[in-house]
Amino acid sequence: MKDLSEIRVEIDDIDEQIVRLFEQRLELVTQVAEYKMAAGKPVLDRQREIQKLHRLSGLAHENFSERSIRELFEQIMSISRKRQYQLLTKQGHTEETDFEILPELNLEGSRVVYQGVEGAYSQMAMKAFFGDHPDTFHVDTWREAMEAIRQHHADYAVLPIENSSAGIVSENYDLLLEYGHHIVGEQIIPVNHALLALPGSKLSDITCVYSHPQALMQCVDFLDDHRDWERISLKNTALAAQKIREDGLRHQAAIANPLTAELYGLTVLRESINYSCDNSTRFLIVTDRKICKRDAGKISICFELPHESGSLYRMLSHFIYNDLNMSKIESRPIKDKSFEYRFFVDFDGNFQDGAVKNALKGLKEEAGSLWILGNYS
Repeated sequence: MKDLSEIRVEIDDIDEQIVRLFEQRLELVTQVAEYKMAAGKPVLDRQREIQKLHRLSGLAHENFSERSIRELFEQIMSISRKRQYQLLTKQGHTEETDFEILPELNLEGSRVVYQGVEGAYSQMAMKAFFGDHPDTFHVDTWREAMEAIRQHHADYAVLPIENSSAGIVSENYDLLLEYGHHIVGEQIIPVNHALLALPGSKLSDITCVYSHPQALMQCVDFLDDHRDWERISLKNTALAAQKIREDGLRHQAAIANPLTAELYGLTVLRESINYSCDNSTRFLIVTDRKICKRDAGKISICFELPHESGSLYRMLSHFIYNDLNMSKIESRPIKDKSFEYRFFVDFDGNFQDGAVKNALKGLKEEAGSLWILGNYS
């Protein structure tokens, strides 16, 4: 039996040969890129890759080697495509967006719509982003807010997209694509839920509590101490407070921001009942215009993938090879396509960055469909 050190020397020698051969291959890839640029051909030729993977894996002498060789060459081909995209970008063959890049967003005189009633967290996010005195109105549903932009009744809408403890607002991801609106900003609002009731009510009087489903979820520890209470979902927290005021029943309570108590003439029975003190909700500011600020630092996209092995990895590798930090990924089922999904991705970057242009070119070529939702801060 060979000594371990001898075996390692042989492995090192083979690895050095692999490095030299791989660099020779990359040089040939450069020539392929030059040909494709001249001929106007796309980088990805999936049929050729499939045929080549089948041929190379067929050269193996055992099952483990066959699978390993296929995986190895899938990676080599993926790296080769990234190299070709880089060369195309250097030659000016970039993925340019048709967003209008502005020094600042002109919010003066804008009309803003939010979902809910006065006192809703959406209204708080709207005020934090637009200031105290924008021209605003509110609607009952998120769809109505998106429709208000489509009908030119509003310039911007404020939509919740995720909560740090309760997760995403999936309907709003779907509405972004359905309406084709674009993200121009985000606003994060700390969540502070309190139990509100009519003046004079006591905790022992309460038999049912109203709030938004996510607020009920965020206060589950407190509510589990009162399992006899009925929990009833409404469209938002402020609407729950409004209902308590209008119904005038001492046994009812609402979970909402304590500021809402003053707005609707209620009393706070218990402060800070959400189980996480770091809880917050992220809101998106959307419009029908394809605009972004020059110094925007976050990009949101959505893409669909062919239903085949490794397709998601191939897409995500474009972020890795371009040193782009991906901060979020969510999946949503595609209507009328069983077990197929769209992926929503947030990553750091600006449309003017070379790495971003390079990544977007690769993503566009290799995705079934690609939507650029916005570049914002």
